[in-house]
Amino acid sequence: MNRAGMWKIGLTLKSGGAGSARSFAAKAKKGAKGGAAGAPAAPTISKELKSSTTVGANILKDAVDPPVKPDSEYPDWLWHLLDKQTPLSELERKDPKTMPFPELQRFVKLDNRRRIKENNASRAKH
Repeated sequence: MNRAGMWKIGLTLKSGGAGSARSFAAKAKKGAKGGAAGAPAAPTISKELKSSTTVGANILKDAVDPPVKPDSEYPDWLWHLLDKQTPLSELERKDPKTMPFPELQRFVKLDNRRRIKENNASRAKH
């Protein structure tokens, strides 16, 4: 087939001719609210179950959700995950010789990340 023949086939496919196999989903009826009409309702969970288990934490098919344990059974670091950490601008103002080691590690990591971003931005094609 020559180029002209390929061009004609391309036109019929784009225009929705006999050779076209593409179609779109049917439009939703006006007045229909939410999802599908036959969709199951969300399961309701009792308050007792919510306070005694970690609902949705189970990843195994035939297992149950893990129970909530007392705070004393969790590691100490867990309670500090959401603490605010000092931003790079404040770490830059401090003397690296007097910084505690975890802060120094964080400073080096954030400073490297900033320098990489600056380097990538200066080399980016405009």
